[in-house]
Amino acid sequence: METEKPASLPAAGSREAGKQDAAPRRGTHRYGLLAWIVLLGLVLAAAWWLYQRETRERDAASRVEAASARIDALARDNEQLRRDITAVRARNADADALNRGIREEVLGFNERARALEDALANVADQRISNRDAMALNEAEFILQLAGERLALFRDASGTLAAYQLADSALASAEDPLFANVRQTIRAEMQAIEAAQPMQTRATLNTLAGLRAQVAGLPLKTTPMETPAENREGYSRLRELLSRFVRIRHDDAAPAFALRDEKLTRSLVALDLRCAEAALFVRDEEEFHQSLQRARTGIVAVFDTEAPAVRDMLAEIDRLAATRLAPTLPELGTALSELRNLRTTRALSQPPPSPPPQAEPGAIP
Repeated sequence: METEKPASLPAAGSREAGKQDAAPRRGTHRYGLLAWIVLLGLVLAAAWWLYQRETRERDAASRVEAASARIDALARDNEQLRRDITAVRARNADADALNRGIREEVLGFNERARALEDALANVADQRISNRDAMALNEAEFILQLAGERLALFRDASGTLAAYQLADSALASAEDPLFANVRQTIRAEMQAIEAAQPMQTRATLNTLAGLRAQVAGLPLKTTPMETPAENREGYSRLRELLSRFVRIRHDDAAPAFALRDEKLTRSLVALDLRCAEAALFVRDEEEFHQSLQRARTGIVAVFDTEAPAVRDMLAEIDRLAATRLAPTLPELGTALSELRNLRTTRALSQPPPSPPPQAEPGAIP
């Protein structure tokens, strides 16, 4: 705001006029300065307000931008979460479908396993039944064979072995009803063992060993003849007659046996072979007679003082003292029980079911 300058006055009166106008100028100058100061303060205040407003606006804009960026990021995250949720739902749906398929397959497997177990149970029952039937057939055949062998050949050792086979055949069966038959079989085996029969195989081996030892038995030593001059009753006439006629006293063995060593050993071996044949046919009388002939030949020809001859004679005496066919028990109880059990088992089993009939019109 500008003030007008007064016109120049004369110099004389300028001092007085200046003095007179100084006071109001000073007041006006003060008011102008004050107005300028106030105006400057207002301008500064307005500038400060504008600056603060612009700062607040910039801060608000930056905040709005940051908020917008956060909102955009949240929107993107939300969209990503939506996509993830959609993928999880799809996977869950696939898993549910897969679980339903697996459940159906497991149920199918359970049905198949149940059917397989039933089939295996049926097969096991049939196998057990067939095996028991085979065990019954085998045991019955063996027991019948044992009884016939004992009746025909009096072979107690062979009968005992057959009974053991029958017991082992019944032991493989799973039916507890077979236990009674097995007890009867054991009782008959104990009765056979109590009769103390001669072991055929062991006796045959013993006789074969004796036949092999005959070839090595030492013969008796023949006494040396004294000279004719030293014998009592010696005479020229007797010496002359001895050239044509010779008389000997032989109370021990036949003369031909003394002359032929091979023949003697063959005769003893032949008697032992006859004892083996008698053992096969269970001829007790012939068995003992063959052993007696063999013993007589050994005593007559071989040196009884030799250890081998004494051992052979002792073995022959032991065999001769053993009964070839002792009184054996009556068998057949186990066979009768087995046949009764077989008949009972056959009656207790249900009849076999008929095969399923094909439906009419079905393709066979």
